[in-house]
Amino acid sequence: MKGTGIRQRLRIAQFATAAAPLALSHRLRAFYVLTKPRVNALIVFCAVIGMFLAVPAGLPDLLTVLAATVGIACVAGAAAAMNCLIEQQIDARMTRTRGRPLPRGDLAPAEVLGFAGVLGGVGLTLLHQAVNPLTMWLTFATFVGYAVIYTVLLKPRTPQNIVIGGASGAMPPVLGWAAVTGEVPPDALLLFLIIFAWTPPHFWALALYRTADYARAGLPMLPVTHGPEYTRLSVLLYSLILFGVSLLPYATRMSGIVYLVAAVALGARFVHYAWRLHRDYSDALARRTFRFSIAYLAWLFAALLVDHYLPL
Repeated sequence: MKGTGIRQRLRIAQFATAAAPLALSHRLRAFYVLTKPRVNALIVFCAVIGMFLAVPAGLPDLLTVLAATVGIACVAGAAAAMNCLIEQQIDARMTRTRGRPLPRGDLAPAEVLGFAGVLGGVGLTLLHQAVNPLTMWLTFATFVGYAVIYTVLLKPRTPQNIVIGGASGAMPPVLGWAAVTGEVPPDALLLFLIIFAWTPPHFWALALYRTADYARAGLPMLPVTHGPEYTRLSVLLYSLILFGVSLLPYATRMSGIVYLVAAVALGARFVHYAWRLHRDYSDALARRTFRFSIAYLAWLFAALLVDHYLPL
């Protein structure tokens, strides 16, 4: 009996030793998920493009690019974590978000608050010390715009939450430009305007096939408050606005023919998706439109970069 008890205790100890790393790995992944890495990747990508476009010829200082990229990514991750913290009750009611760490109980709210504070503090300190104060303050303003103004004030109160709150989401290329030059010229604001015009049709495409989810959560998204037909028309109109805005870099001679061809092709495809949504809606089409909108923005900014270094 004594030998059996010892063997049982050894097995328990071995199980606990094996389970501890798994538990730690699960928690680390939960913190990682809080930062919304896929969204963060697009944010950082647009910021980095802004850094390279800010240099008329040649390459920006690579140490500055590295420091700014890490700093902006940290603050963006902190903003995403704060969004998850503030919206944990809403997330628990939505099919799309109920699997996030807080609704699942994987992390405590205090842990998320501490994580966001540390991550954001590290990012802002890095931007201030290794980049420049302007970039740090602009990034901090972007954090407040998303985590407070959009998440707390706009999203639960107005169907125009995406339109107004889109300003914070449009800041990454401005942050990148400021990181390299220490200023915000008109060209940087053109990049801001492109993302600002892109945001409503991008998110409303998602809201169209997630209308029941948003209604269940009590959020006044446009399809919930104004109906699907009005929202589909709004997607079409904003896609046309986006098409026009996307041509401004060429019109102002910021970019050349390579970008123009890409902007026209990508914009025409976006408008085609929006037109089909308006005329012959289905959830599957709205889902494809949403996914295309992400690819659209990435390819459009990639075209800006290619045109910058391979002008024709």
